[in-house]
Amino acid sequence: KLRKLEFCIAEAQRQGCDTLITCGGLQSNHCRATAIMGARLGMKVQLILRGEEPEVASGNLLMDRLAGAQISYLPAEGWASAHPQYAAQLQAEAEVAGSKAYFIPTGASDEVGLWGYIAASEELAADFAAAGLRPDALVCATGSGGTQAGLIAGNALFDLAEQVVAFNVSDNAAYFEERAQHDISAWQQRYADILAGTPAADLKVSELAVNTQEAYLGPGYGIGYPEVFETIKTVAACEGLFLDPVYTGKAFYGMLNEIRKGADGCFAGARNIVFVHTGGLFGVFPQQDQFTFDD
Repeated sequence: KLRKLEFCIAEAQRQGCDTLITCGGLQSNHCRATAIMGARLGMKVQLILRGEEPEVASGNLLMDRLAGAQISYLPAEGWASAHPQYAAQLQAEAEVAGSKAYFIPTGASDEVGLWGYIAASEELAADFAAAGLRPDALVCATGSGGTQAGLIAGNALFDLAEQVVAFNVSDNAAYFEERAQHDISAWQQRYADILAGTPAADLKVSELAVNTQEAYLGPGYGIGYPEVFETIKTVAACEGLFLDPVYTGKAFYGMLNEIRKGADGCFAGARNIVFVHTGGLFGVFPQQDQFTFDD
């Protein structure tokens, strides 16, 4: 989340804003990261969270509160249309109070935040070159779509891997194809002057492959299931690497299962696969009762 926020907050500062407004689920990693960065930079943060306020704050929500963010809760029903209107209201109120607020969309996934994973792709290109590695696939979880779109654009620009494979934790493959094409096109248009004369200006967005594997969503966004919790436990015990039940746990389980399928899976013939761990480990705590242990 910080990779995308680096550019979104820079844009907010460029516009002279002293307040950040953003939105997400009750356990949004993006909202937590925004709250923390706002505190570090001396900016006020207002969060619009989807759902009812719980009796006890835990995980990311607890960190939001500790970081001093102002939190509003909107019902899940009608969220898609309600939260942009509420954000606009907060911006208007800030202006009346003599402040200036910048709105960051869910997950900082827009043409500004897209720079985060394009820059990450450039880093990966250097890492792969140093290691003498060209992966058969880059793998990530996709929820708001920004990481996936950034890696797709970055892969086209820096020739990182044979393919970018994303495992959805919300929506479906058709949604993410449309979202990736929209964000990359908007990025090209917004930064046309900067990109002029570079390969980025010549990217043919409609020809970019958007590979979203949708068999591992489970009951829905933010809802884990037994195979995910077992995967989290196994990876933690084997590698000391922590996944979360909302994003990386589902994507990692999906990757492992597709590998096990061999020729019938989406990684048929692959030898080197790089998993992009996007964080989110605080999401483990609100669902800790789903883990079982043999004592």
